[in-house]
Amino acid sequence: MRSAQGFRPHRVVVLALDGLLPFELGIPHRIFGRPKDATGRHLYEVVTCSIRPPGPVRTDADFAIQVEHGPEALATADTVIVPASYELGPVFREGVLTDELAAALAHIRPGTRLASICTGVYVLAAAGLLDGRPATTHWADAERLQRLFPRIEVDPDVLFIDDGDVLTSAGVAAGIDLCLHMVRRDHGAAVANEVARRTVVPPHRDGGQAQYIERPVPDPQAATTTTARAWALGRLHEPIQLRDMAARESMSVRTFTRRFREETGVSPGQWLTQQRVERARHLLESSDLSIDQVAHDAGFGTAQSMRQHLQAALGVTPTAYRRTFRAGSGHDRAASSGAVNGAVNGTVDGALNSGTGRDGTSGDGTRRNGTGRNGTRRISTSRISTAS
Repeated sequence: MRSAQGFRPHRVVVLALDGLLPFELGIPHRIFGRPKDATGRHLYEVVTCSIRPPGPVRTDADFAIQVEHGPEALATADTVIVPASYELGPVFREGVLTDELAAALAHIRPGTRLASICTGVYVLAAAGLLDGRPATTHWADAERLQRLFPRIEVDPDVLFIDDGDVLTSAGVAAGIDLCLHMVRRDHGAAVANEVARRTVVPPHRDGGQAQYIERPVPDPQAATTTTARAWALGRLHEPIQLRDMAARESMSVRTFTRRFREETGVSPGQWLTQQRVERARHLLESSDLSIDQVAHDAGFGTAQSMRQHLQAALGVTPTAYRRTFRAGSGHDRAASSGAVNGAVNGTVDGALNSGTGRDGTSGDGTRRNGTGRNGTRRISTSRISTAS
């Protein structure tokens, strides 16, 4: 754990490539630029760099951006993020790095956390960092990514995938989900939720990107499941039956379940578990309630049930989670969070420098994909097709 005198914010370096999308470039700066510790110190430092010496970088808009740092900044990163670009050239066409890009990536130290937004995944893939791993990208590019890099386990349905030391997101706004997830992983739900509130976005979106693929526009007069979801959120501590939720919308169970999946990307049962896990996380971080009381108030009924669901969703027990995220504040708290981050963190293997259910799902809609090549656990926020 770092002392107050040795405090150093986690450095996030964002790689700006020609043809970048300004919106996606701004996501890391907005999300990681907000978190502060109890003394008001920023928990992250965000730096933008280019693969060339400082200077202008083209965007897909009618303006360029002036980048003040060259590729050497990558050597100082704790986390490197590669947003999308529309000018990836041979990286996108053939799956190979240009000499200039390869030289820039060689600055990244082993052990640095890597992340991509949208088609930025092609850079990580071309560098060989995703072989044998799960990854995602914009749904419109997922099939092409799989063809070009057959050794990658491409999942087109998820908003993001956390494979420990390498994370990938779907397109555009899914970059917000990914960055909020990293803040949540580093500093807990309370810090991430505060960032989400200030950014005016939900702290966690239900389902995956499959729900955003173009389909016939529904009748605007058609009933939705919004009322039932609001009703359920107000009584998570009580037993909630599917038929009761359907009744709130005057639908049959079958119609309600179908409509619910269309709107959220997950089943009602998975959605309820997601909300209960989030409620439990909040209570564990912010209250002194006993584990039994947290389990009751979150709607799990028993401590054993809550333990099983948190273990499946987060890889830690309720007691370990509380100890991790109440051990201090800000950077010191993150430094003590080995119980949580140790479950997912690994190391980049130097390529740049040369409980769950029987069906493999957890009740909160999280898929467990096995063990990564560095012994890391693979976690993907995914749309799962299981019964409620």
